[in-house]
Amino acid sequence: MNNGNSRKQNNVMDMTEGNITKQLMLFSVPMLLGNLFQQIYNLVDSVVVGRVVGPNALAAIGATGSVTFLFIALCNGMGSGGGIVVSQKFGAKDETGVRKSLTNAAYLMMGMAVIVCVISYLLTPTILTLLKTPSDIISDAISYMRMMCLGLPLVAIYNYSSFMLRALGDSRGPLYFLIVSCLINVVLDILFVKVLGMSVFGAALATVISQFIAGAGCIVYSVKTNEFFRLSREDYNTDKKIVYDTVRLGVPMSLQFSMIAISCMGLQAVVNSFGSVAVAAFTATSRIEQLVHQPYTSLGTALATFTGQNYGARQDSRIKEGFKKSTIIMLTMSVILLIIMQIGGKAIVSLFVSDSAVIEMGAKGLKITSLFYAVLGMIYVTRGTQNGLGDALFAFINGIVEVIARIILPAFLVAIPALNVYGIWWSAGLVWFVSAVFCLMRYISFNKKHPME
Repeated sequence: MNNGNSRKQNNVMDMTEGNITKQLMLFSVPMLLGNLFQQIYNLVDSVVVGRVVGPNALAAIGATGSVTFLFIALCNGMGSGGGIVVSQKFGAKDETGVRKSLTNAAYLMMGMAVIVCVISYLLTPTILTLLKTPSDIISDAISYMRMMCLGLPLVAIYNYSSFMLRALGDSRGPLYFLIVSCLINVVLDILFVKVLGMSVFGAALATVISQFIAGAGCIVYSVKTNEFFRLSREDYNTDKKIVYDTVRLGVPMSLQFSMIAISCMGLQAVVNSFGSVAVAAFTATSRIEQLVHQPYTSLGTALATFTGQNYGARQDSRIKEGFKKSTIIMLTMSVILLIIMQIGGKAIVSLFVSDSAVIEMGAKGLKITSLFYAVLGMIYVTRGTQNGLGDALFAFINGIVEVIARIILPAFLVAIPALNVYGIWWSAGLVWFVSAVFCLMRYISFNKKHPME
């Protein structure tokens, strides 16, 4: 990595020099396309199960959603930590460090996947019982979740390779294989669920197989296109410092994701107390806002890689400039999304449901939460920056802040007569606001205490 030709040959993006806005956009757009594509195929996935098997089967899959996310998040947190270490080594032009970081991250992420796989498989019935899963769907829920648990190590292969490629500035490679994974998953869903009649187990099996194929392809792609993945015998040795740094950054991220998943379970309980119309409206708006999150998620991931590389290169002014330009990009997106939701919220909700009461409630909910999109975006901008700087404490504390806010605010706001059920959506926006304030405070205080030399 001594010259421009080497960077190009390695199929990486060096973000330590050049136009910042252009780099952030070039990096984040492929991720955004991939994330949106995945959301669309998730909807197709639900349609296949719901229409072919029935509403109970769809409910069984839905009942496992937050728990499955929790288990995957535990593995992905370690991958995120490894990606930050790789990006910092890359920015510092430490080729040996990059290669050792790739192997050590693989050991940790795959080891975590195996451990979580065993524990989650054994605890599946207990967890679903504690969550009061209805008796008429618990059998299917256990079947689906256990298959997903067994597949965690295979799913982790794709997640690992995508984390590492993005850390080196390659966001297009993971996109190609994500699209392949989505297409394979839809085909296998139809084969396993409709043709072979394997119900929810078939849906889970389709997901695991498609992710594994994408992961295997992504690994081959990495080796063929990126010199850092062509490892020597010495690169396979464990490095205590790299392991420590990866764990130091990865564990807080895993805990953050886990706490958010657990708090979402608590929020769902509040929603359930308002009856089926509220549940349907909240489900519809949640699906819509999963799409809303994607531009912010992509920008935040791009910023984490950008910041990590420039931190390794000791370019403090460039990091600050990246933060400013990302904020401008984020605010532009937020204004556009705000206008769309204020004007077209009812039409968007009607794409998911036909019940007029649900559409009316969901549209009003979107009008409320869209007022807070700018603070939601600020969370991702500051989170991407702090993660790239290696601020391990940030992720953990931010997770605690979100959990506390998500537990207290909904219960308080829905008790206000003037808000009633709409306190659910006001609480979502205020949780983002509280979290954004903390994120900004942490960004300011961290950079005062840790100025670059």
